[in-house]
Amino acid sequence: MVKQELIQRSPVRSFEQAINGGLKAGELGIIASQSGIGKTSVLVQIALDKLLQTKKVIHVSFTQHTDYVLAWYENIFDEFIRKKNLENSRDIKNELVKNRVLMNFNQEGVTGDQILRSLRAMIVEGGFNAEALIVDGFDFSLTTPDYLAKVKAFAQELGLSVWYSLNVKGATPQYDKRNIPFLIKDYLDMVDVVVVLTPKPNYIELSVSKDRDRYNPDTVALRLDPKTLLILEG
Repeated sequence: MVKQELIQRSPVRSFEQAINGGLKAGELGIIASQSGIGKTSVLVQIALDKLLQTKKVIHVSFTQHTDYVLAWYENIFDEFIRKKNLENSRDIKNELVKNRVLMNFNQEGVTGDQILRSLRAMIVEGGFNAEALIVDGFDFSLTTPDYLAKVKAFAQELGLSVWYSLNVKGATPQYDKRNIPFLIKDYLDMVDVVVVLTPKPNYIELSVSKDRDRYNPDTVALRLDPKTLLILEG
């Protein structure tokens, strides 16, 4: 399979269809679930799809060392290769690496403004014209609506789509009647898309709780493979 065919047939196309064509420049999206359900895998698949389209991506991790994040990219790309028999896979992998930057922060050791300054330095001063920002492991209980507003303005200024993961903790109900995590209730006006992962007996359900001004829209049903954590093709 050639790269263009892989892009066209990627399961990410179904994911984008479920959220009205995908996250646009200046928009914020959240992938929410309990720990270990597949948030990082979904974020990496979104990022790899961008990279295959020769778009630049910055992946920021707050909980995992960059070596661990790199392993996610390697494993998921290798799984694509195994399934699709991609031509010139080595050359394509080298191309992806050139268009990806991995960054790691300790949320308790750096301010939100410092994070945005570092990203601006990479994108503007460093000339790395990213189109997508992936943020994994960010603790929303440690942030404020003011900071999220700054992130939104930053994304709009630089034309970035921004995906966050959200770790939902605790045994008590953590979602409201619209299937929106209580943890982001104070930020919901700034979030364009909310996707929730829910484990089922034989698969992981991927459902859209918010799509811009619609809640629980009637969209394409998506699933993750519980073994590989890859989005299953429709």
